[in-house]
Amino acid sequence: MTEEEKKQITRQARQAAVELLAVAGLQKGDVFVVGCSSSEIVGGQIGHDSSLEAAQAVYEGIAPVLAERGVWLAAQCCEHLNRALILEREAARAYGWEEVCVVPRPHAGGSWATTCWKRFAHPVAVEEIRAHAGLDIGGTLIGMHLRRVAVPVRLSLDHIGQAALLCARTRPKLIGGERAKYTEED
Repeated sequence: MTEEEKKQITRQARQAAVELLAVAGLQKGDVFVVGCSSSEIVGGQIGHDSSLEAAQAVYEGIAPVLAERGVWLAAQCCEHLNRALILEREAARAYGWEEVCVVPRPHAGGSWATTCWKRFAHPVAVEEIRAHAGLDIGGTLIGMHLRRVAVPVRLSLDHIGQAALLCARTRPKLIGGERAKYTEED
């Protein structure tokens, strides 16, 4: 992977995070899940062509954007770790998510989770979360880690590298039936 390719991936990841944050309206302390197939980013098949360079480029784009807003990053592992998540211990404790014992590697957890594990101050793994918004880079299926109700979001870009990009924000459930009001306005 060339330096220019890495820079392009970082720019695309940053742009995706900025755009989704603008739409999602996240608050300090909210959780932003990212599933990332580095294999798909570099034009390979998910789970077969892991690239630490691509994962690191994505991290450089996303992590600073979230950190400056006080939003927690949760990195989804690959299927070999049952799509467990890597996040900061402080975030796991704040939400009451139970830690599990595993350390991701590029071919058991994925390059994305491995990169986050190495870059976080106090990384832990958990089996499940309920994130407020997220990016699915390369068909990693983050939906299982989003709060109800997930709302698809279209951004100005639909790929990071060669990987398809899908995004979602969440909103509270609408309850109460036909007579219910969902805003203060009449």
